[in-house]
Amino acid sequence: MQSNSSGSDDRSAETLWNTVGAEWISEGYQRLWRQHSDRIAVALISQLIKGGNRSLLKTDLFDEAVGDGQVALLSSLAETVHGIDIAPNVVTEATRRNPGLKGRTGDICHLPYDDATFDVVVSLSTLDHFPDAADIDVALREIRRVMTAGGQLLLTLDNPLNPKIALRGVLSNDLLKRTGLVPYECGATMPRDALVAAVRRAGFRVLLTRPMLHCPRVLAVRAAALVEKLGKPAAEAALLATLDRFERLGTLPTRWRTGHYTALLAEAEDT
Repeated sequence: MQSNSSGSDDRSAETLWNTVGAEWISEGYQRLWRQHSDRIAVALISQLIKGGNRSLLKTDLFDEAVGDGQVALLSSLAETVHGIDIAPNVVTEATRRNPGLKGRTGDICHLPYDDATFDVVVSLSTLDHFPDAADIDVALREIRRVMTAGGQLLLTLDNPLNPKIALRGVLSNDLLKRTGLVPYECGATMPRDALVAAVRRAGFRVLLTRPMLHCPRVLAVRAAALVEKLGKPAAEAALLATLDRFERLGTLPTRWRTGHYTALLAEAEDT
């Protein structure tokens, strides 16, 4: 997870995500749901990112700390896979579980890398944890700085056309956590057209956008928790297969209403 660009907020975000990470790591929280979301992310990366890269950066290591994550796939696409996260204990756990990963604690608005270091940046639900949408522009410019010309950027951002995301936008984080709609603090997001414009301003050519993760998330997370308690592998496999089938909604005219995230693929332009 990431913070915004001020020093005091960096420290508060580090404390927050250290706490969240410690709880999820120790309790194996949402194991089955995380398995599904990792599968969707892996499918997206497999479809859109070409291989044969020298160096790749993943901008958030929460998936790798609390679940399978995507490092196994990313390692097949690049010689070296780096990762950053604002929370030190998330970095520690992610690198423990993925020995080949070069993890560092850092803020995406102040990346600890030289210019033109990476051929690929994968940023999955990182930029939707800022308190202000202006920070998304800052982070995108910083991502472009560390990328080579022609490099691939794959990012996902909460889709405000999804009813759950729209509802979340009018409720307080405290109420969201108390009602169980969201177990951690969420931030600002952008509609698809605004995101495309921001990515272009940062120095990228946008290649495509698509909605993803189409199952009703609140119900799916609760169903996964109930199935986990059964302790039956066959039931878990059946639920995962059912959740996978919801991705077929991505072919329908209603796909921007059902998709939880906007996925965007872009190419870094010459500066």
